[in-house]
Amino acid sequence: MKNQKSEFLHISTILAFILIPLGGLTTDIYIPSLPAMAHDLGVSVGAIQLSLLLFMISSGFSQLFIGSILDSFGRYRISSFALLIFAVASFAIALTSNIYVIYAMRVIQGITVSLIIVGKRAFFVDMYSGSQLKHYTSLFSIVWATAPIVAPFLGGYLQEVLGWQSSFYFLGSLAVIVLIMEIRFSGESLSQRQPFRIQPIVKVYKEMLKTTDFTLGLLIIGLSYSLLVVYGMVSPFIIEKVYGYSPVITGYSSLVSGVALMSGGIMSKLLLKRALFTKLDTAIILQLIAAAVMWLISVSTVTIWVLIVFTAALHLASGFIFNNVYAYSLQRFTHNAGTASGLTGGGIYVISSVVGYGLINSLSIKSVHLLSSVNLGIVLLLLVVLVAFKHYVKARTV
Repeated sequence: MKNQKSEFLHISTILAFILIPLGGLTTDIYIPSLPAMAHDLGVSVGAIQLSLLLFMISSGFSQLFIGSILDSFGRYRISSFALLIFAVASFAIALTSNIYVIYAMRVIQGITVSLIIVGKRAFFVDMYSGSQLKHYTSLFSIVWATAPIVAPFLGGYLQEVLGWQSSFYFLGSLAVIVLIMEIRFSGESLSQRQPFRIQPIVKVYKEMLKTTDFTLGLLIIGLSYSLLVVYGMVSPFIIEKVYGYSPVITGYSSLVSGVALMSGGIMSKLLLKRALFTKLDTAIILQLIAAAVMWLISVSTVTIWVLIVFTAALHLASGFIFNNVYAYSLQRFTHNAGTASGLTGGGIYVISSVVGYGLINSLSIKSVHLLSSVNLGIVLLLLVVLVAFKHYVKARTV
């Protein structure tokens, strides 16, 4: 019986890690298809980019509130139902040519992805503690970074061979397969449910949001991710329309970006025992140098290599900063794991989508130089927030 329980925990842990990158996968897999979708559906570039924003906003806001529901009613059944609805929405997008149906289905995808990934992040807090919990939470951003690596790379080939619809058929099929595995091998991880009473739940949210180091941590990881959001939205049009390359090259460029992001997460994992702010100070200085040099070079040099090489450097530092601050924020409130997980995950999407889409929509980024200017601005803002974060964390630990 003990061996069987251990086996189920092992398989459930693997399934949880498979589902944690689902949000990034759902966003990134059709990035190489954005120009083709705009052409096939007869809509503007902005209209297609809006489908990305709607997913991120619905997913982000959902995660802000879903945690308390999962803490009260459990993870497993809600997650399983969400997987089923996610699959239906994915297939619906592949079968329609109406942009408004796509918008609606992207909102549904955002909500269901929130239910899934918040529950799976909380699963680790439910089932593990101490050094094991720290080990697994430090792996979150590394596993999460598989989506920016695999998704656009796969999506570029799917677009080239089968068209943009194939990406959504893939997402739906993946959800069905994982759902079957969940039913067969997984189960409920929450042992003690919190009563679902509105007033105490609101009190918990207020407590978390009034905790300055936690709130600043959310802003840091949101700004770090916004660098990827901006790149993901504008790079297909720069690479395919300005430089004239195929969606496969867009996929390869995103592959480089994703590898850099994951490498940053791996580096933070290897340096887990080093002082937090020694790591963060070094990373932000290097990121600022990379952003400034990219801006200077892009004034006169417009080759694709400037875009790819410096983007990789920026995203490497982002992955490093993200992983360290993400783990800190997630472990800040272990007694309300679902709520903390929801606020952390939701904060990433809300902040990054508002910052990213706001900059793209207001500046109409169509060149590497303008993109580098936006990158530099985000990094400077990130530096300011990191200084404040450092101050409040040190004040708390004194």
